[in-house]
Amino acid sequence: MNLDLRLPIGVLFSLFGVILVAYGLFTPAEVYRQSLGINVNLWWGLVLLAFGGVMLTFALRARSGVKKT
Repeated sequence: MNLDLRLPIGVLFSLFGVILVAYGLFTPAEVYRQSLGINVNLWWGLVLLAFGGVMLTFALRARSGVKKT
């Protein structure tokens, strides 16, 4: 059984990252008054998207290197 958890983890984090980035881009600036004007949703969405991309990259590199016998 070839179970690589990096693939579903990468997909999950990338999906959540895209959702947060979209929410951060389309919300008004008044929402971020309590966080000193920092668009927290946008920044954490980018972090999640980067982490998901790294996990997907590792999963795809490992999958392409596996030899079928």
